Order: sequence, then structure tokens, then C-alpha cells
Amino acid sequence: MSHYHAVVWIDHEQAHVMHISPDDVEKSIVQPAKPHQHLHAHAGTLGSGRPPEDQAYYHQVVEALAGAREILVVGPAQAKLQLIKHMHAHDPAVAGKVIGVETVDHPSDGQLVAYARKYFLARDQML
Repeated sequence: MSHYHAVVWIDHEQAHVMHISPDDVEKSIVQPAKPHQHLHAHAGTLGSGRPPEDQAYYHQVVEALAGAREILVVGPAQAKLQLIKHMHAHDPAVAGKVIGVETVDHPSDGQLVAYARKYFLARDQML
């Protein structure tokens, strides 16, 4: 892909990856092979009550970000941080391209693109 900027909105059920240029957007959606299962902790049981991290899912997201020179990672909860952790452990070259991690609820694709363009523009003006 020839786009310099990319934004990924991620939760445990899907990731919206957008490669952005001033006049174009290339979008892909990545979903885990296994649907996210909600686990609940019970008194007297071992474990955190959280499902194990889906490394294959995070790897697919990283692959969808290929070609981007600057990446913004956003999402409502922990999946964005788990993606960053995966990048540092398995794809350090991609991790080095991440310029921001922000908490963003559930925007539409248009709202996500507008948010990312504003973020990248503000960052570019600071450099």
C-alpha cells in the first residue's frame, strides 16, 4: 500500500484498519478466527477470568498494517494495549512505527478517518 499513515481501531471482536492519504482511504476489517469468549472469575477458582490473548489475531492486524510508515492505534479497552504488546514481542519494526495509542469508543468509519487525519495533521505540524 502506498499510504504513509494508518489507523487501527481494535477490540477483541474486530479490527478496522485504515490506510489514509489526503484524498484516499483503504479499509480492511480483521476478525479473530475464534469469536471472543467472555470468561468470569468465580470465587475459589484460579486464573484471571480473562481469555488468553489471540496472537494469531494480532498478527493478522499487524499484516494489515503493512506499508504504513506511521500508525495510530485506538480502541475502547485492553485490545489496543495487547496489540502493542504483541508488536513489541513479535514485530518490533512495526512497533517502532506506532506514534500514538488513544482510547476511542466505537466511532463510525468516517469518524475514525476524521479523527486520524486530525491526529496526524496535528502531529505533522509539531515536527
